[in-house]
Amino acid sequence: MFDTLKLVVLALIVFFAALAADWARDPAYMVHALLIMVIAAGLFFWQLRNMPVEDVAAPHAPVPQGYMDGPIRYGVIATAFWGVVGFLAGTYIAFQLAFPALNIEWAQPYANFGRLRPLHTSAVIFAFGGNALIASSFYIVQRTSAARLWGGNAAWFVFWGYQLFIVLAATGYLLGATQSKEYAEPEWYVDIWLTIVWLTYLAVFFGTILNRRERHIYVANWFFLAFIITVAMLHVVNNLAIPVSIWGSKSVQVFAGVQDAMTQWWYGHNAVGFFLTAGFLGMMYYFVPKQAGRPVYSYKLSIIHFWALIFLYIWAGPHHLHYTALPDWAATLGMVFSIILWMPSWGGMINGLMTLEGAWDKIRTDPIIRMFVASLAFYGMSTFEGPMMSIRAVNSLSHYTDWTIGHVHSGALGWNGLITFGALYFLTPRLWGRAQMHSLSAINLHFWLATVGIVLYAASMWVSGIMEGLMWREVDANGFLVNSFADTVEAKFLMYVVRGLGGVLYLAGGAVMVWNMWMTIRAPQARPVTVALPAE
Repeated sequence: MFDTLKLVVLALIVFFAALAADWARDPAYMVHALLIMVIAAGLFFWQLRNMPVEDVAAPHAPVPQGYMDGPIRYGVIATAFWGVVGFLAGTYIAFQLAFPALNIEWAQPYANFGRLRPLHTSAVIFAFGGNALIASSFYIVQRTSAARLWGGNAAWFVFWGYQLFIVLAATGYLLGATQSKEYAEPEWYVDIWLTIVWLTYLAVFFGTILNRRERHIYVANWFFLAFIITVAMLHVVNNLAIPVSIWGSKSVQVFAGVQDAMTQWWYGHNAVGFFLTAGFLGMMYYFVPKQAGRPVYSYKLSIIHFWALIFLYIWAGPHHLHYTALPDWAATLGMVFSIILWMPSWGGMINGLMTLEGAWDKIRTDPIIRMFVASLAFYGMSTFEGPMMSIRAVNSLSHYTDWTIGHVHSGALGWNGLITFGALYFLTPRLWGRAQMHSLSAINLHFWLATVGIVLYAASMWVSGIMEGLMWREVDANGFLVNSFADTVEAKFLMYVVRGLGGVLYLAGGAVMVWNMWMTIRAPQARPVTVALPAE
């Protein structure tokens, strides 16, 4: 009966998607409708082929045993793939700013900076980072709870549903469908689909915790749970919109003016605070101790770190709105909470670094540990720079300049990128039953390529941003601006080239990682893949 119902639902999706493609009011909506139609038709025929024959008694399927690692393996591969795609897009748009001729005439408007930039942002944050978070959280919650993922095949739905979201978002940007909101560009129907996938993700994760065999909920799971719940709330509220037509991608925001700006930066900064910080701290609190072979330096500090972060980050968003229509008291509130955030953030950094107490030699001998240590160093630097930049006087020099770009990327490439690379190197041999990664020297090469790339990128943007801010506010004796916008663009040329070269190095490191992962996966199995359910 259930199999027949699935066929009916898939057939209806095919029908309505075909109708939507025919009545579409814009190219993005039409392409997305055709994509949904093709996927639903493929699933329809796949389901039809696997329908049980009524006269033959279906054998009882064996009860699944052990951890559910299939979606995690796919997630690891997807993370590496989307990472390289995102790094490539980022490097290309960096060179577009240095050499505008790369906005190729015959590829307009699809390959211009304005459309590729949100593609890059979503690829690295939501595709690369999101897949890393989903895969690692599924791995960690099972190992620390001694329980299989809850919900049967729901984890598979989360994985494939999330990949569909990524494809819909990316193709939408290229075709001009965007809300033009930082970190929240996808249009209304893509947002609805992500909400469905994300709530399923929450159900799988929380259900696994409820089914745990370990009495204690490990601190990493608290970080993951906070990240999943908060991102769901942020996403739903910030994307409240009314479609202009159900046959088109265009929508109108529910909020307007300063209320919309405040809602956006409440969302936007907490996308940093919870998606890019709390989630990745969940990774840090599991992978660093495991790779180092040492317990967390201070478990009490990890709990303080968690609650301080959760209570403080949510208030930090208004620091994006200094010198705007937002009342000064609200912007000041965001500034104060941002400054206070410095302390628990550094507490977490110290906790991660001091976990190596008794194993400091591994920084020299273990390139994966080196990745983790460097990521924590960048976490500490970014969480110092952020609070400083939130101060009104500093903000007047730094905001809307390349300094902000440098800050964002030192955190994203340094903290998020390096810890994800370390996690992939940790997970790959264990998920495929290999003794270790194919080449440790390749990991070392990747570390140096990535690190030098980050330094070139961040340093060039810091210099460029400070210069840009000073040029923007320079006035003559009569109070007139000395420099035009074109003057600042010309002055930044060399810094833009250096940034592009930094991106090339980072991309090269990603390519080395993909090769290393591929060689590891295709190597002979050295040990059985874990099937028991011990707490690890």
